[in-house]
This record gives sequence, structure tokens and C-alpha cells, in this order.
Amino acid sequence: MKIVIPGGTGQVGAALSRALRAEGHEVVVLTRQRAGSGQISWDGEHLGPWAAEIDGSDVVINLAGRSVNCRYNKTNLTQMMRSRVRSARVVGRAITRAASPPRVWLQMSTATIYADARQATAPNDDVTGVIGGDEDGIPGYWAFSVDIAQAWERELDEAEVPRTRKVALRAAIVMTPDRGGAFDVLSRMARLGLGGPVAGGDQYVSWVHEDDFTGAVRFIIADDALAGPVNLASPGPERQRDFMRELRAAWGVPFGLPATTWMAEVGAFAIRSDTELLLKSRRVVPGRLTAAGYEFRHPGWPHAARDLAGRSRLQGSGAVSSRGR
Repeated sequence: MKIVIPGGTGQVGAALSRALRAEGHEVVVLTRQRAGSGQISWDGEHLGPWAAEIDGSDVVINLAGRSVNCRYNKTNLTQMMRSRVRSARVVGRAITRAASPPRVWLQMSTATIYADARQATAPNDDVTGVIGGDEDGIPGYWAFSVDIAQAWERELDEAEVPRTRKVALRAAIVMTPDRGGAFDVLSRMARLGLGGPVAGGDQYVSWVHEDDFTGAVRFIIADDALAGPVNLASPGPERQRDFMRELRAAWGVPFGLPATTWMAEVGAFAIRSDTELLLKSRRVVPGRLTAAGYEFRHPGWPHAARDLAGRSRLQGSGAVSSRGR
């Protein structure tokens, strides 16, 4: 197949591109950066020569959007909204105008769309899950994050592409062993002895191993019955204190200092990130994927953490990993 991935230069896009190319597919990445091999330049907002890559392609997987690993101030939140909404809109326009449109459009979304799980009695699946934004006691900008997710998906819903199946990928935190990603940052905290409970550790962490993110994407492409929102999350979300305990165990670290909310705020400010990524309780499960028959390679965090730590060690030693670099 020919697969076009707008915004495919980040960690998730790189992992997905590797997996798809390893299966023999032609992968074209659209990037705002200087284009390299297998890449085409675009601005993420306007139609251009890049749209010719979508015409005649089999699949489009739009991952474009400003990184959430930043301070959630007004400027950055506005950029998050703009980059997600405008890129989804222009991808939809390119598909609409294509003489031979792709048969499926997978649009990245986020599990952050769901309500804070401390105020829910059951996990959020993709059928009965509760959309967030109006929970009592949450910071106002958390609701804006939900607004971003809903606006992102609205562009997908409203695109008039009758010959293209549309899927919103409500992804949890994708765990890869690559430098700079969520697993790498959390692992550094754990190895420094800072990987204890944050604000009590009762909040849930939803995650998905990169093998299952890429595996689920391939599964969705092949299953013509899957359309609309689909949760890409492991079936085993963990309380944050348990999540970090298992991560420490994977690295052989016996203890982790706990942190209060204000300590987390100071730490997030120091690394130019935001505490929503630590404090919001995300308890998301893959209802539709599981019902459709997808079998997770890494359904539980203890095994996934050990696998990722092992791959990270191999990369750190300069060894070639089994993922075909």
C-alpha cells in the first residue's frame, strides 16, 4: 500500500513509519521541517503540491499537531488548537479533491478527551466513555485540552469524504524507548530516585506500547468495520503510584521519592512541561479494538516496562534493536 503520514517526523510517526516500511509499504511523510528521504514539505494549513501524494494513496494517517510536552500557557494552547484543527481541515480538503481518494483516513486524537477518571465509576471506553471538560475541581485549562480534542475530531467528522472511511485514534501516552519521549523522561526520573507517587498517586495512567500502537493501526486499516472513535490504549491502565513502582522495578531502582502537587508544579516548570500530564487521571480502555479481535502484545505494564527498558539499554549501548533500525 501507499501510506501518507502528515506530521510523521515525531517519535510516534517514526515508529509507525519503521513498522510499515518493514512490511514493504510505501510510506510518504509530510513534514514542516526540511524534507529528507521519503518526506515531502507542507505547511500543515494550505493545499499545495503535497496533496498529489494523497491522490491515489491507500491510507492517510494524520499525526500532525504541536507537541503537548510544553507549558500549557495561552500561547502554547492556542498553537496546539491551531496546528491540530488546521492540519486536519486541510487533509480533509485534499482527500475531498482527490480523483482517487484513500480508502481510509486515520486521524490522530487523544485519550485526554475523556473526563478525569477520579470522578467516574468505570473506565472510559470508546462506546460509553464520558467526555470531559466540566468536571468539578479541575483547572480551567484542562477543559481547554478537551476542547482541543473535540475540535480536532470535529474536523474529521465534518469532512465530506464519502469514499473514505474515517477513524479518530484516541491514543493514550505512546511508550517508546527513544530519547526524549514519555518513557525516557519518566525513566530518568525513576533512575534518579524521583519516581515515587505524585500527589498521592491515585490518578490513573493510560498508556500503550509502541508495538501495540503500530499493531492496532495496522489492524484498523485492515478492518473495514472500524470507523469513528477508537481508543488506542492498553487494557491495563495503572494507578500512578503502581505505574511508577513497576517502572522502577524495570530499571532495578528500589525506591522513589514521593512528590506533592506543588513539587510537581516546580518540576514541570523546570523541564518546561505541564502537570496535567502527571495529575490528570486517565483511565481509558480499548473497548472497540478488543471487541473487534485485536490481541495486545503488551497488555500489562510490568512486562511492557521491562521490554521498553531492555530496548532502551540496547539503544544506549549502541546495539541495533530488533525493530530494524
